[in-house]
Amino acid sequence: MGGPLRAMSKADVMIRVGINGYGTIGKRVADAVAAQDDMQIVGVTKTSPSFGCDLAVRKGYPLFCTFDDAERIAAFGQAGYECHGGLSDMLSVCDVVIDCSPGKVGAQNLEIYRQSGVKSIFQGGEKHALTGLSYTSSANHAENLGADCTRVVSCNTTGLSRTLVPLQEHCLEAGGISVNCVMIRRAADPGDSGKGPINAIKPVLKVPSHHGPDVMTVRNDIDITSLAVAVPTTIMHVHAITVTLPQGHGLSTESILDMWKNTPRVLIMNGANTRITSTAEVMELARDIGRTWGDLHEIFVWEDGVSLQGDTLYYFQAIHQESDVIPENVDAIRALMDSESDWKASAAKTDSAIARFNGL
Repeated sequence: MGGPLRAMSKADVMIRVGINGYGTIGKRVADAVAAQDDMQIVGVTKTSPSFGCDLAVRKGYPLFCTFDDAERIAAFGQAGYECHGGLSDMLSVCDVVIDCSPGKVGAQNLEIYRQSGVKSIFQGGEKHALTGLSYTSSANHAENLGADCTRVVSCNTTGLSRTLVPLQEHCLEAGGISVNCVMIRRAADPGDSGKGPINAIKPVLKVPSHHGPDVMTVRNDIDITSLAVAVPTTIMHVHAITVTLPQGHGLSTESILDMWKNTPRVLIMNGANTRITSTAEVMELARDIGRTWGDLHEIFVWEDGVSLQGDTLYYFQAIHQESDVIPENVDAIRALMDSESDWKASAAKTDSAIARFNGL
C-alpha cells in the first residue's frame, strides 16, 4: 500500500481488516469482524505452522506468516498449508490491522504498520504510551474517530468502563464518582498450561494495580484506584467494587440496575433466582445459550450483589477475559476508519452481527 495513512470515505463499502496474531484474541476478533457486513478479513498471521492454522484454513481466512523471511514462509507450504506471503504482503491489502501479537512487540510492529500506511489497533497488553490513545466503546469512541492507531484496553479495564462510565455521566454535574475496586483475577487462560499459581492466592504488590490508572486512559475524569490478586482459576475475573457517589446524585439501587440494563454489553441477573452464584455457572450460561467457545462478551453483574447504602454503592461483576474486548475491537475499527460516529449505533451493529454468527 505505502504512502500516508489513509482515511476511509463513508461511501466505501467494505473495510479490509488483517489480524496479526491468530491466537486466543485474534481468532475471536477474526470471527467477529467476518460477521460484519461492512468489513472483511483479508488475512491472518501465524508465526509458524501449528494447529491454529487448520482453524484459519477451515474458516476461509487467507493465511500469512508473521515474518517476511522467505524460509519461514516456505515452512508453511512444507507443512501442507497455503501461505499467501509475509506480514508485508498482508498489510498491502489492508485498511486496518488488529495487532493480537504475543509479547511486547508493539513498538516494532507499530513502525511496520506506519511504514505500510495502515491504521492499527493494539490490545491491552501494550502500554497506553505506545499509541497515546486508548479505546473503549462507551468511554471515548468519539476521541478515536479518524485516528491512525489506538489500543483497546484490557479485559478488566473494559469491564470497569462498562459499568462505571454510565454512573460517571449521571453524576458528573454533581461532582463525579470516586472508585475503589479489588480485581480477583484468574491465574491463566484455560489453554495456558504453563502458568500459575496452582495452589495459592497471589497479591499484586504494586499499589495501585494498573487497572485503575488504565481506566483513566479512556476516561480521565473518573477518580479510581485498584488492588489485584491472582487466584487459581482459569475461567473469569471477578471485581469487587465500591463507588462513592456525590451528594445529590438522585440514584437508588433500582435506578442503577435499570441504568445498567439499558447499557450495551452489561448483563444483569439475580443469583438467588437463577442459581448463578459463581463464575462457573456464568460460563455454563454462555455455553447453554450457544455462544462460540462458550464466550460471554457482556459484563455479568449479580443483581442481588448490588447495594446502594447512602452515597456508597457496592457491587460485584464478572469478566470473561477471553471475549469481552472482542466487540470493542470491531467498534474501534469503525472509529479509526470514521465510518460510524455514534458508539451505540456501532455497538448495536456489532452485537447483532455477532449474535447472527452464533445463530441467536
